Amino acid sequence: MSPERLARINAMLDNRQPDLSVYLEYMHKPHNLSAVIRTADAVGIPEVHATWLAEQSHISNHKASGSGQWVDIRTHKTTTEAVSHFRSQGMQVLATNLSDSAVDYREIDYTQPTVLMMGNERDGISQEALGLADQDIIVPMVGMVQSLNVSVAAALILYEAQRQRQGAQMYGQRRLDDAICQRHLFEGGHPIFAKICRRKGLPYPRVDELGQIQAPDAWWQKIQMSQDAWTHLDDED
Repeated sequence: MSPERLARINAMLDNRQPDLSVYLEYMHKPHNLSAVIRTADAVGIPEVHATWLAEQSHISNHKASGSGQWVDIRTHKTTTEAVSHFRSQGMQVLATNLSDSAVDYREIDYTQPTVLMMGNERDGISQEALGLADQDIIVPMVGMVQSLNVSVAAALILYEAQRQRQGAQMYGQRRLDDAICQRHLFEGGHPIFAKICRRKGLPYPRVDELGQIQAPDAWWQKIQMSQDAWTHLDDED
């Protein structure tokens, strides 16, 4: 890994916001998913949450070009299950929804642990999600249409969160778990070896401060073997 690549990955990791996230409820369109993931990466969100309909299983594996490598997608079976997870993390739960109780998205304090729940393009957020949310929020509009594209709305709200968090000096300090950082350093800095590890079922080794792989001789020997030879040796063990 070049020093420049290592510095860029480390800068990304130092700016990740593990207590800021997005939850996507039954989103239909892959291009909107890609756009939300790209925005999540841009503002420092490490993990996007989602619930899928049965026929949407192909979308759950969708990767936004480039940014999909750096933002994990965590799937939940139900909205209730997802919100339970957010509550366990101490997050305030916000839902985008046009209602009498909704407030301007800029009135929210995003320096608090926060998850933004977004509904799908056709039906919006579900009544189940609304009942579980702490607050409805809206993007004020004065034109003839009443809503923005879901990915555009997500970008506006998340950049307001970024603005507030930058003002509170919440960027530039590493808060991600070491295991997550190590995974990104290895996959992002040594993609060929990461691919071999996944193909052969090998654990990822640690990456040191200089970006170099730290692994025992046995690991390197298995990396250099063919998959058939390694599998045969593993069976003998």
